Amino acid sequence: MNDGKQQFHTVGAIARLTGVSVRTLHHYDDIGLVPPSGRTGAGYRVYSDADVERLHRVLTYRELGFPLEQIATLLDDPSADAMAHLEEQRKLLSERIDRLHRMVAAVEEMMNRKRGGITLSAEDQAEIFGHDWLGEGYAEEAEQRWGDTDAWKQSAERTAKLSKDDWKRLKAEGDALEAALADALARGVVPGSPEANALAERHREGINRWYDCDHAMHVCVARMYVDDPRFRQHYEDVAPGLARYVYDLVVANE
Repeated sequence: MNDGKQQFHTVGAIARLTGVSVRTLHHYDDIGLVPPSGRTGAGYRVYSDADVERLHRVLTYRELGFPLEQIATLLDDPSADAMAHLEEQRKLLSERIDRLHRMVAAVEEMMNRKRGGITLSAEDQAEIFGHDWLGEGYAEEAEQRWGDTDAWKQSAERTAKLSKDDWKRLKAEGDALEAALADALARGVVPGSPEANALAERHREGINRWYDCDHAMHVCVARMYVDDPRFRQHYEDVAPGLARYVYDLVVANE
């Protein structure tokens, strides 16, 4: 418990607490960004709780992409108090989280597109997937993983003639299905129940558009939603626990 007395921490302790390297802490001191409040008799840096609070503000701004020079200007602004910094950081972080959520959804959609062998223009990609698209890297990974499978080849054949409007419609249908799954999770619909099985079948039929998907294949796909961090995060962003719930629905749909 803090008894009100000022506490000081060595540079090594701060490194362990925050995950910031000792070298970086020394650099922040050298440039005056996070100078320690004192030194030991032997000349070693010691940091106060207030210094640690300042360091956390620096780390948050760094995470948001601010250069060190701008961070120093922001922190040393006499018109901004600690609460003002926290409120601004919360706003910026919330905006970034929303942007990352959209990017995760875009990755999954673009992977589906790549499985189908469809080439969309940059303008089409921006219109369908939004302006937070990360690029072709994830789609290329999907092709490397599944490009030699029958499912990939079937998907390419079945979707080769899809138009931009078709893709927009399919995306809307996918969004509606995810909303229905999230609603079922929230209402406690039990896997294996008639309603749950109907949702699982709706999900399987969605996949069946791209390639033949029987129950065994469906289980394999659903397992990927749990095991692959990117797919899992996509469903978790729709509703916490949804990735595992979809898997359980699929497995129970005998």
